[in-house]
Amino acid sequence: MNFFEKLYDEHENVKVRFVGFATDEARYDFGIVFTNMFFGKPLVVCMQTGRSTLLDSHDIKDTEHLQKVFKINSKKQAAELSEFFSETIPSIPFETQYE
Repeated sequence: MNFFEKLYDEHENVKVRFVGFATDEARYDFGIVFTNMFFGKPLVVCMQTGRSTLLDSHDIKDTEHLQKVFKINSKKQAAELSEFFSETIPSIPFETQYE
């Protein structure tokens, strides 16, 4: 029975970084998966909530995006996360796959 069309099925050895830190207002625990998939954007997983997203240097600067993805109430906390990710996630030039 063929109910779906397989789009990709890749196996890859990846680098994963686990990092936990605390600010004055919150504690964070993230897993950051560095992969060649997803246009080179690292997959960032909040280990406390399971929420995840792909982040590049543009996404990191968008504190409203960080607030929405990780369900953060405080703009200050989002700014702190932005600062952390800008130091942790390398800047990779984006090239579109589709034209």
